Amino acid sequence: MKNMAPHILFLALLALATSQAIASDPSSLQDFCVADKMSQIFANGLVCKDPRLVTTDDFFFSGLDKPGNTSNKVGSSVTPVNVAQIPGLNFMGISLARVDFAPYGLNPPHIHPRGTEILTVLEGSLYVGFVTSNPENKLFAKVLSKGDVFVFPQGLIHFQFNYGTNNAVAIAALSSQNPGVITVGNAVFKSNPPISDDILAKAFQVDKKIIDLIQAQL
Repeated sequence: MKNMAPHILFLALLALATSQAIASDPSSLQDFCVADKMSQIFANGLVCKDPRLVTTDDFFFSGLDKPGNTSNKVGSSVTPVNVAQIPGLNFMGISLARVDFAPYGLNPPHIHPRGTEILTVLEGSLYVGFVTSNPENKLFAKVLSKGDVFVFPQGLIHFQFNYGTNNAVAIAALSSQNPGVITVGNAVFKSNPPISDDILAKAFQVDKKIIDLIQAQL
């Protein structure tokens, strides 16, 4: 039995290594998997279209040169380019967005639950930042100028603010075909059905009238 010990240890390590390899993301087994938006099958991602029906337009999007409409309460506009706009992005793990800012416009604190973001300023300047998780809640923030780049880790609350008197434009690239977005204010104060005023008032340590006021603004 003593002579068997090294062999048993080797087999155990081999099994562990194999299980870790199987748990990683699989390699692509085809050139592409263009999303079939007409499919009624629910999957983690979107079902592949028959490759014989794929066209060049499945990999194409036009219009990112056009400014978004920033005439809203926060003074910003996001033009997404993800799998919903380019079906060919399905299973490729990337997407991007154009973000336009009016003077003093804000992209409110939000989260991308499925993707890391890297932001490049094309015009103007932005004050940007993200906050780490509990209990530290540390703010990492910086003023960016034209040509500057900043990274927002996946799942952390972050924001961008145009503190200048001119318009600002940025391009955000994300590590997911569908990174998702959770705007903190909307999620907390504008859920459907709404979170109880009692719960929100206690969470923020304010009077329920203030909660009602915030909800009315959103």
